[in-house]
Amino acid sequence: MIKNIIFDFGGVLYKIRYQNIAEAFAQCGVRNFEEIYSKQKQSDTMDRFEEGYISVDEFHTYVRSLSNVALTDRQIDECWNAILIGFPEEHEQLLRRVGKHYSLFLYSNTNQLNYEMFTKQIREQFGYDLFAERFKKVYFSQLLHIRKPKVNGFQHIIQENNLVPEETLFIDDSPQHLVGARAAGLQTLHLAEGMSLEELFDREGFLVAE
Repeated sequence: MIKNIIFDFGGVLYKIRYQNIAEAFAQCGVRNFEEIYSKQKQSDTMDRFEEGYISVDEFHTYVRSLSNVALTDRQIDECWNAILIGFPEEHEQLLRRVGKHYSLFLYSNTNQLNYEMFTKQIREQFGYDLFAERFKKVYFSQLLHIRKPKVNGFQHIIQENNLVPEETLFIDDSPQHLVGARAAGLQTLHLAEGMSLEELFDREGFLVAE
């Protein structure tokens, strides 16, 4: 029986669109940005940014090195944050229902620029700290210094919260991230394209299939 649920953030709870980044940079004159950052793959420098080993200033310098376009910090930030679409109201309500029956956690690959934007956006939208109120603990890669699908990230969450892996479900929209979760002994569920988060739970907030 599942007692704990670890949610991915972008693509599961929060709506994102990876292509927006490349399209925004293209409008600024930087072409083929998807070759260094996409849902399926990214450069080593992007990995380090998401693990908090590269500062925002260093990230700005890195992006400017990719082309001859003299981008300002603000242009880079706006292009980078173009991936962020929003947190659906129905997902906030879903977390309220599901949280009555399961201990909820969040584990997301993100970075400082996106993090600062979406935390501000969500607090303004709902008027409270959703991450603190709806989850037992949240884990963001740039603060944990570990990206999914590295197994030690999942092991850290299990150990820090004394979770029983067999009783813990990890939900993610990226199949490659499920590999590390399974290696840590977690139950996994792939939220594939075309699936909605709502269909995984009944009206009371229980998992439809355990």
